Amino acid sequence: MTFELIPAIDLKDGECVRLKQGRMEDATVYGSNPAEMAQRWFDQGAQRLHLVDLNGAFAGKPVNDDAIRSICKISGDIPVQIGGGIRNSDTIAAYLDAGITYCIIGSQAVREPEFVRQACREFPGHIIVGLDARDGKVAVDGWADTAEVLVVDLAKEFADAGVSSIVYTDISRDGMLSGCNVEATAELAEACGIPVIASGGIKDISDIEQLLAVRQKGVAGSILGRSIYEGTLDLQEAAALVQKELS
Repeated sequence: MTFELIPAIDLKDGECVRLKQGRMEDATVYGSNPAEMAQRWFDQGAQRLHLVDLNGAFAGKPVNDDAIRSICKISGDIPVQIGGGIRNSDTIAAYLDAGITYCIIGSQAVREPEFVRQACREFPGHIIVGLDARDGKVAVDGWADTAEVLVVDLAKEFADAGVSSIVYTDISRDGMLSGCNVEATAELAEACGIPVIASGGIKDISDIEQLLAVRQKGVAGSILGRSIYEGTLDLQEAAALVQKELS
């Protein structure tokens, strides 16, 4: 199985930010030009890019369109995935037309699992499910609410739907540089049989080493946020490690 390093650009009011545990009021701004930030990660060996429309996650519809389109214009052959506020097929179609490769369905996957299956039929190969967990239960609406649904149970519902992968985020660790929940990520991948991309808490190269050690269980990559912005993880060093492991 392959393993991809995926830098994250979280968009809030047109700027690049990182949140702590999903709190919009606890945002650190890392740049006002998202396209420049994207180019920085492309230059350092990013194999894919992860975008989040934070305003869109709360609004239930895309908000940071201009920033997203500016990134797509320079992405070339590098896949770009996006989540936040994707609630209908029209939004997915518009994103794919703009140059996005994968659309991540999060809250809507919890409320309306059939929407995921429909999207997979309509846009085969372009749909990712985003599952965010607090204490093992699914969180929705930009993590403002927690549903009484276990992440593992919901993931199993999509086993035969045709989703490309699952982005799994442990909210308690997101943006905290406290280390990735490797065990839960691997358990989820084994349970649902869908490739899982780890998100939340990545701190340094040891987290990448631990994730690589369980990639045969279905862990297909890692989203990198605060660690590469704060410098606790060097993207080029991590890319070299992954290349060595996969060769």
